[in-house]
Amino acid sequence: MRRAILLTVSALLFVALGHAIASDNASTEPRAQFSGDKLVRPEGYREWIYLSSGLGMNYTPDPNMGDQFTNVFVPQWAYHQFLGSGKWPDGTWFVVEDRAQQSKGSINKGGHFQTDLLGLGVEVKDEKRFPDKWAYFNFGPDDKTASVNPKQACWECHEANAAVEHSFVQFYPTLKPIAQKFGTYHEHGEAATH
Repeated sequence: MRRAILLTVSALLFVALGHAIASDNASTEPRAQFSGDKLVRPEGYREWIYLSSGLGMNYTPDPNMGDQFTNVFVPQWAYHQFLGSGKWPDGTWFVVEDRAQQSKGSINKGGHFQTDLLGLGVEVKDEKRFPDKWAYFNFGPDDKTASVNPKQACWECHEANAAVEHSFVQFYPTLKPIAQKFGTYHEHGEAATH
């Protein structure tokens, strides 16, 4: 009897400790911060989960865009929830880092490598703050805050062409099969023409 009580007490302490650690971690998880109606530049995003890179990707027929690299990051907590459901939880945010590229440098004889930071695109899912759940922001290389982009810019494109909610999972090869497994992947993203 005494042993059963000790085991029960030990189990309760273990559960309480687990909740305390989870609560502690919740307060340190990277969340979008605002100064008035402006998004504060995300810090430490390169320590988040790296989703994918693109080279020279362009969603408009603008020939002046150049061949830049884009690197996409999402916080670990949002990534892990996506792995378990195929959906992005409220509070998710993505950083798309734009970097210049070059092919001549050091020992490189072919191909391209990333160089200077050109700016950041940030996507935020906040169901309380934004009537359409998702909002988009652009930061120059040194900007500390950014205003939300007009709806007809990024929001409409993501609404029409994203494979999972407002995210272009069709370009994230490690997430696509997870979304397909959970039935949250929309094939229209594969053939989008907008």
